[in-house]
Amino acid sequence: MEYMKNEDISAIRHDYGKYKFDESNINPDPLEQFSKWFNEALSGDFVDPNAFALSTVSEQGRPSSRILLIKGFDSRGFIFYTNYESRKGGELLKNPYASMLFFWDKFERQVRIEGKVLKLSAEESDKYFQSRPYTSRLGAWASEQSKVLKSRFTLVRKVASLMLKYKTSVPLPPFWGGYLLVPDSFEFWQGRESRLHDRFRYELQSDGTWKIDRLYP
Repeated sequence: MEYMKNEDISAIRHDYGKYKFDESNINPDPLEQFSKWFNEALSGDFVDPNAFALSTVSEQGRPSSRILLIKGFDSRGFIFYTNYESRKGGELLKNPYASMLFFWDKFERQVRIEGKVLKLSAEESDKYFQSRPYTSRLGAWASEQSKVLKSRFTLVRKVASLMLKYKTSVPLPPFWGGYLLVPDSFEFWQGRESRLHDRFRYELQSDGTWKIDRLYP
């Protein structure tokens, strides 16, 4: 197999400069700042404007990342759903700290959020679960997420058997539900010309206020 030459890859570059982000337009509340950028992303014709990379760390200190979809955010933090027995679920059980990374390339922006992750209540998880399409609810039951699967046919056959078992109503699986990332750090990044990007970090203080620092790009 012939790979693309390194010098050709290194020549791929794009100079930013559509927007600026500085002390004159930054919101002192990071959640309000995120909400502003998120609402703008919703109008940006992205396939999944709510997509983000979730990074967790194992007991051995090995990080892993994957793309998920955020399903809500409020004054408590940021909500996502998954299988509790997946790799990320297992890592969060042992180390309940994680980071979220949003990247909206059309706006030349990224947002990094770090904090502690808590499980949502079964009631809140079930409310969301019942709003999902019927086949997605069956899929949650069928998938032993992150475990070895011998063939796709095995998965399809399992879904078919679940359709017979749950013809209309599908209960919330005991191994599936929501998480809430409670942020203690935000970083907002806006691409600028000549790689002189604007970066601002919010850090939660002991009195509940947010300290804002501009960072070198």
